[in-house]
Amino acid sequence: MRVDSSAIAPAPIAVATPAPAPIPATDRGGIALAAAGVLAFSFTLPGTAWAMDGLGPWTTTSLRIVLAALIAAVALRLTRTPRPERRHWAGLAVVACGTVIGFPLLTALALQTSSTSHSAVVIGLLPLTTAVYGTLRTGSRPSPAFWTAALAGAAAVVTFTLGTGGGSLTRGDLYLAAALLITAAAYGEGGRLARELPGWQVISWALLLSLPFAVPAAALALAAEPFEPTARSLAGLLWVALVSQFFGLVLWYRGLARAGVARASQLQLAQPLLTLAWAVLLLDEHMTWAAPVTALAVLACIAVTQLAPSRPEHARTDHQ
Repeated sequence: MRVDSSAIAPAPIAVATPAPAPIPATDRGGIALAAAGVLAFSFTLPGTAWAMDGLGPWTTTSLRIVLAALIAAVALRLTRTPRPERRHWAGLAVVACGTVIGFPLLTALALQTSSTSHSAVVIGLLPLTTAVYGTLRTGSRPSPAFWTAALAGAAAVVTFTLGTGGGSLTRGDLYLAAALLITAAAYGEGGRLARELPGWQVISWALLLSLPFAVPAAALALAAEPFEPTARSLAGLLWVALVSQFFGLVLWYRGLARAGVARASQLQLAQPLLTLAWAVLLLDEHMTWAAPVTALAVLACIAVTQLAPSRPEHARTDHQ
């Protein structure tokens, strides 16, 4: 008797494929890291003003890079970190040009003609420029509510800036505008790189890339500019070198990688108001009544940007 083999063949076993884990709309850990970075950055302008009590702008910028690069070199050496791949170097160069060299130098030059408080509110536009760059570079698509809140926050900062500046722009404002553009690109590239490299490695390699500029610049600046270090100027230099230029950026780039460039960058809307507070406490600058009003408006905009939905940029790789 013939037996139909198809009748006794085992039925195919269905293997369930687990669905990929969803990426949370808001990475609270990433937001916390970015917020810690913003807190560190809020001391940068007062620290730079302190440093320039006894040092020139080129001296302050070059020495801050050299000191931070020494820390980065030691960290890379102790951890025996391999060199980044060739595809990473272009982005690292952008980070070096913007975060390591451009922003410190341009803000130091601006502080020669602008007060710390005025410079702080101009820099308040950085979250918007960073969000625009991050959107174009990574393909993220924040919601209309996100952009409305971001623009409202930026408008509040611009209104405050023009109000404290008498309705006009200065040469310092032009330096700050250039700092906004170059730093937005550096933040965007740094946040993108921090998805593949730990944040501390991103800033460390960018610092080492900047050494060929910083070392000869420091030698020339020390010979050309006044050098009258005081305890206050040295404290400011150490802050901007160790915290603003290294440890704060480690936290910041890690936060950008986890929470997304466009979303996390909006936390910097709080930075000008924090800097204003430090300017009053540390530099005895006068704060007008508009500052707390702007603070409330900016904080409200931050809350909206953090709650507004957006399409994730792409799945991230968690680096410790």
